[in-house]
Amino acid sequence: MSVIQTIRDRGTWIIFVIIALALIAFILQDGANRGGTAFSNTSVITKVNGTAIQRGDFEEKLKMAETMYGAQGATREQLIGNVWNQEVESVVLAQEYEKLGLVVSAKELNDVMFGQNSPLRQEFTDPATGEFKVDDAKRAFAQIKKSKNADQIKMINAGYIEPTIQNTLRNKYQNMLVQSVYVPKWMVEKQEADNNAIANISYVYYPYVAIADSLAKVSDEEINAYVKKHSSEFQKTEETRTINFVSFNAGPSGADSANTLNQINTLKNDFAASTDAKAYLGKVGTEMPYYDSYFSRNKMQMAEKDSIIKTPVGGIYGPYLDGNSYVIAKMIGVKQWPDSVRVRHILIGTIDPRSQQMMRADSTAKNLADSIENAVKAGADFNLLVAKYSDDQGSRDKGGVYDYFPQGQMVGAFNDFAFDKPVGTKGVIKTEFGYHYMEVLGQKNPNPAYKIAYLAKPVIASNETVSAANTAASQFAASSKNTKQFVDNATKQNLSIMTAAEIKENDFTINSIGSTRSLVRWVYEKKAGDVSEPTEIGDRYIVAMIAAVNKAGLMSAVEARPLIEGVVRNEKKAKQIIETKMKGKTLDEISKAISSPVLRADSLGFAASFVTGVGSEPKVVGAAFNKSLQGKVSELIAGSNGVFAVRGEMVGAKPNASLPDAVKEGLLQTRKMSVYRSAEALRKAATIKDFRSTFY
Repeated sequence: MSVIQTIRDRGTWIIFVIIALALIAFILQDGANRGGTAFSNTSVITKVNGTAIQRGDFEEKLKMAETMYGAQGATREQLIGNVWNQEVESVVLAQEYEKLGLVVSAKELNDVMFGQNSPLRQEFTDPATGEFKVDDAKRAFAQIKKSKNADQIKMINAGYIEPTIQNTLRNKYQNMLVQSVYVPKWMVEKQEADNNAIANISYVYYPYVAIADSLAKVSDEEINAYVKKHSSEFQKTEETRTINFVSFNAGPSGADSANTLNQINTLKNDFAASTDAKAYLGKVGTEMPYYDSYFSRNKMQMAEKDSIIKTPVGGIYGPYLDGNSYVIAKMIGVKQWPDSVRVRHILIGTIDPRSQQMMRADSTAKNLADSIENAVKAGADFNLLVAKYSDDQGSRDKGGVYDYFPQGQMVGAFNDFAFDKPVGTKGVIKTEFGYHYMEVLGQKNPNPAYKIAYLAKPVIASNETVSAANTAASQFAASSKNTKQFVDNATKQNLSIMTAAEIKENDFTINSIGSTRSLVRWVYEKKAGDVSEPTEIGDRYIVAMIAAVNKAGLMSAVEARPLIEGVVRNEKKAKQIIETKMKGKTLDEISKAISSPVLRADSLGFAASFVTGVGSEPKVVGAAFNKSLQGKVSELIAGSNGVFAVRGEMVGAKPNASLPDAVKEGLLQTRKMSVYRSAEALRKAATIKDFRSTFY
């Protein structure tokens, strides 16, 4: 939900006032003093090329992000990383803007705010015509003196004014870079030649998979040698840590499951005999809330539905296991209902569904709904009444119509009227949002629909189960004071030792473990070889040991192994193949030595580096275009998938050559697209000192 919409719901006039005040404040100050904070804590959370990001400013941005995205499921922990990335990017770009003298004048801001791409367009657009009401927005200036709500002014400034300024500056910066893109003639000619070049080869190859991995084991020394040789590819900009850990299950045991089953069985007869299922479930409790309406079979999501719908009215089915709960289903009723309906309505709201603020008194809403009903009966135009009175933003510009929606999509009373009443029925109903004057316009595909009550009890871990897991984890931690004891105890207890690598100081989540900021903090407070106390995460206890402290710089063998072990192993296999397998001077001789046929690859593309039936092989494709190898057999080539012997057969060009203009345009577009990664490049080049772990 937009900030402006939230404010507007509380009183339309306020939006004009606060936008005006924010805009005029910017214009009068020419953009000065932006980004102020109400926080007294000015601790530095990050420095970017010497520019400080204050914790107070950061917290304000974080709170706004929580307001905007919290309803969508984003957690504070996730938003901390997102907001931090945005702030760092904002600083590095602002530093570039300053160097280049890029600014946004008051006139430019005014033009954008009230122009075709205005961020206010949604709030000031006529829903009937789609026209952006520029004059309505500008009239906000006339009411500037009436507003004194500093918090809402700050929300508008942070949610609309400041982003508009930053977007305008970024567009200027990117346009400047785009206009500077140039492709020289020689590059076009080279690219055109590469695009059109083709080659044919004959070859023999011995695949690496033909040699067992056990015959080419890779040592840490070999990993380190490879990393050193390719040092530019394995540089780390920040420290990471690796842990080994064991897990103790605190989830429900078999005994816990049996206890839950016994519990629900003791309620079975009373549930079957109850005459008011809703009241009974409210008294004994259930994990599946009572839905006091009907669903067709294809809308049911629960387990065992095919058996449940065969249960007679008043009968019960179960208990059965659904997910982590034991469930008993009771058939309350069966009806013939359509699978979708079309209605139109006018909502006279009492509660705003977004802000939960009161819109009008219940009695006032009821009287207005009754008056609308009488007006329609007297021949009033329904569409005009919708446009004038309806508070439902989702249907007002459609004449109040909701076109063929399925069962269960609307709130209970609305849903039941639409599906239970015959086509043509009109009337006033009440929902939690207010009073609706409704008319059923159409219904499709009648089928049996069922009202079912579910008594569900979750299988949860007992105190004894949790205590036993905690005790086992505590005993393991107490007796594992170093690496040897940790490994020995895990072996004795038949516990799997798992590894989590690449843990960074500001992480909130550890791969294969889950969300656990406390454990990340512990990992960075201790040293290699230290063993943690048990940490409860979900339904298990974790005991961790710091396996490695991976300093910034070249990766260690532990870090690099998952990335390059296969490459180094293939290098060892290639050496074995070259020294012991592929013997001979001609392709036929080599083919005979390894019992593999001579193969053919035609029309290899220079830019593709791909050999059909084999895969990506840049070295082989490179040899194919080596004119000195035409009609000759190459030295053995250690490729990506095996060792190759190649004989060049032809080097030429495609008959339908690509056009220079198209090649040039492609190169230009590629370089222009790279402009949009400029912020990433600036960030990589920046000196960033991150102090987040001090605060979070």
